[in-house]
Amino acid sequence: MPLDNASVRPKPDDALTSIADYTGKYEIINPDAWRMARYCVMDALGCAVEALNFPDCTKLLGPVVPGMICPDGSRIPGTRYELDPVRAAFNIGTMIRWLDFNDCFPAANGGHPSDNLGGILAVADYLSRTRVRAGKPPLLMRDVLEALIKSYEIQGVLSLDNDFARLGCDYLPFPKVAATAVITRMLGGSHEEIVNAVSNAWADGISLNVYRQGSNTGSRKSWAGGETTSRAVALGLMAMKGEMGYPAVLSARNCGFYDALFEGKPFRFQRPFGSYVMENIMFKLVPSASLAQSAVECAFKLHAAVKDRVAKIASITIRCHDKLIESMDKKGALTNPADRDHCAQYVVAIGLIHGKLGTMDFDEEFAADPRIDHLRALMTVTEEPRYTADRRDPAKRSNANALEIRFRDGSCLPKVEVEYPWGHPRCRAEGIPMLEAKFSKHLARRFPHKQQSAIIDSFADQGRFEATPVNEFLSRFVI
Repeated sequence: MPLDNASVRPKPDDALTSIADYTGKYEIINPDAWRMARYCVMDALGCAVEALNFPDCTKLLGPVVPGMICPDGSRIPGTRYELDPVRAAFNIGTMIRWLDFNDCFPAANGGHPSDNLGGILAVADYLSRTRVRAGKPPLLMRDVLEALIKSYEIQGVLSLDNDFARLGCDYLPFPKVAATAVITRMLGGSHEEIVNAVSNAWADGISLNVYRQGSNTGSRKSWAGGETTSRAVALGLMAMKGEMGYPAVLSARNCGFYDALFEGKPFRFQRPFGSYVMENIMFKLVPSASLAQSAVECAFKLHAAVKDRVAKIASITIRCHDKLIESMDKKGALTNPADRDHCAQYVVAIGLIHGKLGTMDFDEEFAADPRIDHLRALMTVTEEPRYTADRRDPAKRSNANALEIRFRDGSCLPKVEVEYPWGHPRCRAEGIPMLEAKFSKHLARRFPHKQQSAIIDSFADQGRFEATPVNEFLSRFVI
């Protein structure tokens, strides 16, 4: 097919215009969206602070060149780093995502919308500190929440019906586009500048999904979100300097995104942009890939009945939806922590043996327990068609799994099924207190008691949280 050589520059693709319109004009009115955004900031920063206990994460942090400093730059929570906002976005984004413990949104190409927070928070702190130095008012945490809600919505709505995974590619163009849009707006970008920046985000193309799948699974899945949100900051800053965009980046014949990377199909939009994604975000209360959250809960329920009978188990059946089979059904050797947290058999085995699953349960020493691989070898993973259908049903969006255990003497335990894990929107009454406890636990490993209390108190009241200047908020996380 020949390239599109038309001499008249086209109008921006509809998707670019709708994203820019929503980013610049939409008013968020649902109080629950604002409330859940506060919890998303809390949870993401808790995950970020917990990641600082892992040398494989901390070795990637700091400035690109050791010793470089950026006065009035963006602070990195739990550290003393002050970095330029592009590098700061990478640091914060990588910390949030490192343990695969941050929030998620189930969809055809589900992902982790809190990937966006690294760039949003870095830019907000940078802008606030430079404004204060110039005698101007800083941004408030309400500005951060607004950007976060809109970034979640853009990423989530795009992911509902548009699946890159089936093409062997990662979900990251969605958070890159989302973060680029809201960050450009935060920087003061006009409608045209948002369109230009977002078009450049699409022009970057798609990353391969190889580092999340099978025997290739590795630590890149933990820093890819940081790289994505840092790129969004760079693209926003370029747009604010007048860098041009590419109006037909999606629709251009042959070389546009649709033809070159998406089988010639335009994106489908299941619903208009609003605040739906934030209202329906799913949190993780165990540090495992989202698809296995309910499977691990099933294991917890069975722990008391099997902990003293592990050697007597004959078979374990995991009944699940198709996405778990696609991403987490792994046999054979597991070579690194990222490989283990993306193995359904591994996390279920830990749940059965210990009745809990922690962030430290994926290292080499812990994984050497012979009982883990013994149980993994007894497991069969099989699709339950109803679970697959209910996961795709917009009215349910369940994340169901079940476990069946049979012993060598022929006896068996009743099947245990969990359709909606603790972090699901249908379980807010139970899940939110657990989320707060998770946050407190993570802070306790990094900060002295007085500082922990000050941080926790900053999240206690919605109105007070929203009115807090960003620079003051982040100062509470400085070690």
